[in-house]
Amino acid sequence: MSLLTKPPVTRKRFSGISTPFFPWLAARLWHFIGAVSVRTKILGIVLGLVLLLGIVTTLEVRAMSQRALTQRLAEQSVSVARDVAARATDLILINDLYALHQLLEETRRNNPDVRYVFVIDPDGAVLAHTFGSGFPAELLAANAAPVDAHHHTVALVTDESTVWDTAVPIFNGQAGLARVGLSAASVQATVRTLTGQMLLTTVMVSAVGIAAAVLLTWIVTRPILELKTAAEAVGQGDLQQQVRPWADDEIGDLAIAFNTMTTDLARAEQERAEREHLRAQLLEKVIAAQEEERRRIARELHDETGQALTSLMVRLQMMNQQCPLPELKPQMEDLRDGLAETLDNIHKLSMELRPSVLDDLGLQAALQRYVQDYNRRYPVQVDLLVVGLEEERLPPPVETAVYRIVQESLTNIARHAHAANGSVLVERRHGRVRVIVEDDGIGFDPQQVARNGRLGVYGMKERAELLGGTLTIETEPGQGTSVFVEVPL
Repeated sequence: MSLLTKPPVTRKRFSGISTPFFPWLAARLWHFIGAVSVRTKILGIVLGLVLLLGIVTTLEVRAMSQRALTQRLAEQSVSVARDVAARATDLILINDLYALHQLLEETRRNNPDVRYVFVIDPDGAVLAHTFGSGFPAELLAANAAPVDAHHHTVALVTDESTVWDTAVPIFNGQAGLARVGLSAASVQATVRTLTGQMLLTTVMVSAVGIAAAVLLTWIVTRPILELKTAAEAVGQGDLQQQVRPWADDEIGDLAIAFNTMTTDLARAEQERAEREHLRAQLLEKVIAAQEEERRRIARELHDETGQALTSLMVRLQMMNQQCPLPELKPQMEDLRDGLAETLDNIHKLSMELRPSVLDDLGLQAALQRYVQDYNRRYPVQVDLLVVGLEEERLPPPVETAVYRIVQESLTNIARHAHAANGSVLVERRHGRVRVIVEDDGIGFDPQQVARNGRLGVYGMKERAELLGGTLTIETEPGQGTSVFVEVPL
């Protein structure tokens, strides 16, 4: 395969691996940064800037100092080498090697950076040097200067340091060549000392920066933390929270806006509570009026209409006994049976409107009577279980609300659920009354019922909420229905 076919495969593989990696890495990094507190962010920014500035400044100063000192060392090497060459000219011409050696030793003593000094003749022989233990022969070939050159300098790297070796012709090269080597150890020591001082300064400035950052974060984040605490309290329902503006900056404006918001929320909540209180009072009066009207109608049906029909039945019985025409007696018996059925229906209607047993014997007896009658009238087998109502009756409003909720629930089962079985649980425990009505019917869609605005469900919910309770309906199409009611006593 040629090289021209490989790059597309390589690029495709790289793209397939790396393309999702960078967005993922950026998202992870942003998530990590976002999870850090504001104080940590401010401290990190200040410390990072101080360290970055200190390190960059230290490196820049180190580089500039090293260049300047190195250039100065090279110039010093040239100056010393030319001085040696000028002073050694006469000594070489008169062949005073002892004085020449003394000159080299003097030059080395007077210049601490001088590593070595030596002089060679035009033929390359060493005339004098400062190496006490022997002259290194390999040093001769390390540097040389043309006879017409001013000087020639090279940098020799050794195990200890760099040596700047400068060669200067003596008497235009006719008398030989002077070589001087200056060690860069002092330059390196100076640079190290300067770097250490710069780093120490950076550490001190970082400490001051951290202290300033701590103070800054305290000044900046304290009102923010107070706003956070106040916002959490508002979220829990305490709308009386107010925060103190610390300054006339943006955070102070935020505090003022927060105080205005909580004031408006408190006013709106007060108005809402007043409206809810008025609505509850109105609803309570409406329900009380309904129950009173039901009681009145039931009483009239039972007392007046029932008595009138009973009187008619008695008179028909007397007429049937006293009638001399036998052919009229079957008709009179039919009339009497119709009156008996009508009287029975009126009695059932009065019981549904307001059962007297609820007022006389309480909720448990009223529910037992209603469930027994319900099982006779509808093809649904309903079981009733009442717990905790044997010794003490519930308050009348609670009894009425629970009875109406159970009545409406069982009515809905008979009309819409197509159920075969149902159950009713009424339990009093820990200062609360819990009611559960279940069936195994076809269920329904709660959202559809909410859109249609079923008054029965809405009425049950209002009765529960009026007593400070809750009503929950759990159902699905084909899964039956469960009605849960909890009312505090």
